[in-house]
Amino acid sequence: MLTLTVRSLTLYGACAAALVSLPIAASSAAPTAAADYQITERWKLPGVGGWDYVTMDAAHHRLFVTRGDRVEVVDSSNGQIVGKIPGTSGVHGVALVPEHNRGYSSNGKANSVTEFDLDTLAVLREVPVAAMNPDAILYVAGHRQLYLFNGKSRDLVVLDAETLALVKKVPMPDKPEFAQDDGHGHVYVNIESEKGQIVRVDTDTLTVDATWALPGCATPTGLAIDRRHNRLFSVCDGKVMAVTDAKSGKQIARVAIGEGPDAAEFDEATGTVFSSNGEGTLTVVKQDTPDRYHVVATVTTQKGARTMTYDPTTRRVYLVTAEFGPVPAATPESPHPRPMPLPDTFTILVASPR
Repeated sequence: MLTLTVRSLTLYGACAAALVSLPIAASSAAPTAAADYQITERWKLPGVGGWDYVTMDAAHHRLFVTRGDRVEVVDSSNGQIVGKIPGTSGVHGVALVPEHNRGYSSNGKANSVTEFDLDTLAVLREVPVAAMNPDAILYVAGHRQLYLFNGKSRDLVVLDAETLALVKKVPMPDKPEFAQDDGHGHVYVNIESEKGQIVRVDTDTLTVDATWALPGCATPTGLAIDRRHNRLFSVCDGKVMAVTDAKSGKQIARVAIGEGPDAAEFDEATGTVFSSNGEGTLTVVKQDTPDRYHVVATVTTQKGARTMTYDPTTRRVYLVTAEFGPVPAATPESPHPRPMPLPDTFTILVASPR
């Protein structure tokens, strides 16, 4: 839920120097009861298929869960399916625009965007996108534009949210992942390269005005933002969350998290950062100051629960996963196969503060 082609040697050197002086915060810090979490509910949904992002609609108590060829809309209070948006082939993400009563999905296999009515969930139109595998999708309210970050074509496509006409295509240095809008003229996106990067896009000029290295952060995926203090939280392979100054690109801290993260969330009211980890844990991190962090809880969830969303009104975290079959045999076309989710085992887990 953005970039330079030539990296600044001066900035890179500063980040490298910061790496030497930044120990990873240990996960043995004393727990803070107010920030500790536990799994309080597990909701199994019928059907087959995988999933990707889950998006919170806190105002209407709904979750938008992408399920491969459809988006399932779930009541966030009881886990009941209240609607479906069909025909979203390879859907990755959903962007909600309540002020215009619209929602949009990024359809990775169809290379398209689907627009739907937020009240009725009726599909209004599907529009092709001049890119390959649209993944993360973001609405930038100040310009009434949709940003689609495209994995295979490694670019950003900007659309007019009203007409869905192409405004501009912006190349990325590698595969873009989660993105965030700071609301003050910039959008940030993780670049899922072996040596992690984060790119900043100027929303007025639609150009990349900074690309920063993420020392110690390989293949970053999930990205959260603290807009008040200008902090970015990237979750990475190697059990690391990297904290970056959104103004300078300087790395502020690295925090120990679980294995296989894919999503990050930040709650400004409590100063809490979350990382959902595929190993089957949720890391809960306390922001002591904008420059200091410690882990207050490592909550056991379920294997594969690496995607999540957060409801700031209830402080509940929603994670999704399933039960899996055996790993298929490797083939030349698929040298690293993944196990398939079993039918009727898709599960939404609810983590609540103690």
